[in-house]
Amino acid sequence: MTNNKIRFLDVTNRDGVQTSRLGLSKLQKTMINMLLNKVGVYQSEFGFPTTRHETHYLNANIELAKLGVLSPIILEGWIRAIKDDVLLATELTDVEHLSLSISTSKQMTEGKFRGRVTRDGIIDMMVEAVETAKEKGIKTIGVNAEDSSRTDMEYLLQFAQAAKEAGATRIRYCDTLGYESPARIRKRCQTLAEEIQLPIEMHCHNDLGMAVANSIEGALGIIDGGQDAYINTTVNGMGERAGNADLVSCILGVIYAAETEDRDVLDPTIKLDQTWKIAKYAAYAFDVPLPINQPGVGANAFAHESGIHADGALKDRKNYELYDFEILGRGEPEVVETGRSITTGEYSGIKGFLHVTGKFDVEFKDDEDARLKLDLARFANVDTQKPLTEFELLFIFNYPEIARKLLTKTP
Repeated sequence: MTNNKIRFLDVTNRDGVQTSRLGLSKLQKTMINMLLNKVGVYQSEFGFPTTRHETHYLNANIELAKLGVLSPIILEGWIRAIKDDVLLATELTDVEHLSLSISTSKQMTEGKFRGRVTRDGIIDMMVEAVETAKEKGIKTIGVNAEDSSRTDMEYLLQFAQAAKEAGATRIRYCDTLGYESPARIRKRCQTLAEEIQLPIEMHCHNDLGMAVANSIEGALGIIDGGQDAYINTTVNGMGERAGNADLVSCILGVIYAAETEDRDVLDPTIKLDQTWKIAKYAAYAFDVPLPINQPGVGANAFAHESGIHADGALKDRKNYELYDFEILGRGEPEVVETGRSITTGEYSGIKGFLHVTGKFDVEFKDDEDARLKLDLARFANVDTQKPLTEFELLFIFNYPEIARKLLTKTP
């Protein structure tokens, strides 16, 4: 039996927020990081260290990590695999982990660089970036081969070997256009793991509806190749175009699919009972309702109507349910107010604010403390444009100075 594991590296706060016409505030991104930590996700790709409107948010989250609030989750920034990006990222932020990305397929290198850079030049740029990151003391250096799935294997192996020799910690196999199929990606990732002898990340998009299957099959290929596998996910499958591999679906697939249920490959830190909470929060924050047929967390995931199914499920739930809803943290009734409702927003007053926070069993030091935190809640609502959740308000109550940094914008 292998000792290699499948870990989860969530990219909601980098790839998920690139969903066209949607996004998250810096407070909401922080809440996602905190919830990912509760789920037991190994690493969050939490933003863009070279993007200046991210600077306060990134440093504030790094501060939360140093305080032990965001722990043990690792916070990793995403940049282009060029020296200047490494230098700027380490100048603007205190980031200690970086993911460096550059295109490797002929389609992209020719279609994007238009003859300005040769394929050897791509490798040279990446190597220089990795070496610069090492010089700057970056602890984890992931190298992304964008469009890996449309990259010929010979060049992909050459690229990955050069990254390893320069000091890369992991290689990311990017199915950037969702081009892969499960059998093909498993074989290619096993080859990559065996030849390069580094842990490999799976980064799969859902253009053909196979992101989850490809992620799990690729990860199994990496395990078969003798290396740890890291599945890139987003909460609720958010992401560009048709989205990315869904976090909950991937976890469920690793635990319950026929091939994996008897293999001890899942990262033991994963806490499935926290997944309902993060799926619900992300749906609210993105303002994208969960599809009723979403695996595990959709409204119909455990619904039965036909006589045969209802009868079978009532006799023994295992007849028609592969896993129990309780393991996801589901089952508690949700209270919906149908009468008076007081919410917290950008124009809230102190009386309404105290009414709302009074339900959370918190005590303010004095009137000044209450008004200071009301101001922070108002600023937060300017960003979110929706009533703040209990989770968000409690964060502001417990970490007001970090909340202030998250809400600070200096063009």
